[in-house]
Amino acid sequence: MDLLVQLFSDWVGILSFGVVAFIVAMAIYMFKWVGKHVNDEADKKG
Repeated sequence: MDLLVQLFSDWVGILSFGVVAFIVAMAIYMFKWVGKHVNDEADKKG
């Protein structure tokens, strides 16, 4: 619990958490987007 208090007690910690959350969200979005386009391309080729 002390780790979370230290993380959110300073603006650098909050910014670091925001960057990590953004990267994880972007990775999830890109994984789904690429998967969708791979399936679409496979359907076009038959």
